[in-house]
Amino acid sequence: MAIAPTTSPPCFDDLFKAQLRDLLVWRRDVRRFKRDALPEGVLDRLIETACLAPSVGLSQPWRFIVVDDAALRGKILAEFERCNADALKSYSGEVAARYARLKLAGLVEAPAHLAVFADRSTIAGRGLGRRTMPEMADYSVVAAVVTMWLAARAEGIGMGWVSILDPARVIEVLGVPSEWRFIGYFCLGFPEDDSQVPELERAGWEHRQDCREHVLRGHD
Repeated sequence: MAIAPTTSPPCFDDLFKAQLRDLLVWRRDVRRFKRDALPEGVLDRLIETACLAPSVGLSQPWRFIVVDDAALRGKILAEFERCNADALKSYSGEVAARYARLKLAGLVEAPAHLAVFADRSTIAGRGLGRRTMPEMADYSVVAAVVTMWLAARAEGIGMGWVSILDPARVIEVLGVPSEWRFIGYFCLGFPEDDSQVPELERAGWEHRQDCREHVLRGHD
C-alpha cells in the first residue's frame, strides 16, 4: 500500500537555483587540505546526507568505512605511493615530468579518511533493477558519493577522490568482505584554498570541454 505524502514539496526560488549552480561550480576534487580536524559530528552528518541519494530498487548498497586508525592510513598511503609510481612509468617525456609534479592525493594532510564500497549482494531491494544490470548497485553508491560531495562543499569542506589504489589491496587492508566492490577512497577536510577551476586544469594537465561536444541525438 502506497504511503501518501504528508507535506507539500518545497518551492525553490531563482536565488536558490542560482546558488545551487554555484555549489556545482565550486565543488572541486581537493588534494590540498589544512590539518584542522573536522567539527564533531560533521562526518556522520555528511554520511547521513549521502544516504538520501537514490538507489536502484531502494537497495541502499553503500557501505562506509571511516578510517581513523593511523596504521591503516599508513598502509593505504603506502599502497597509493606504490600505485602512483607504477602509473608514472606508463608516461614518458614531458608528460611524465608533468605527471610527477601533480599532487594526486591529500592522504597525509586530510583529517578524515573514508572508504566507500558497494554491496552487490545486499538483499535490500530484492534485486529490483539489478538482474540485467548488477552494476546499478555501484552507480547508486556513486550517486551517494556525489550527494555527500555537494553537502560537504556547502559546509566549506573539501573532498578528494583517491583512485590510484588497487581495489583488492584496499579490501585486504581494511578487512571488509571480499564480495564488496571498492568504489573509492576519500579524503575530507578544510581546503587550503578554494577555486572554481579544477586543479588538473590549473596545472595544465587537461581542460574542461564544452558539454555540447558530448551530446548526440538518437534516431532510427
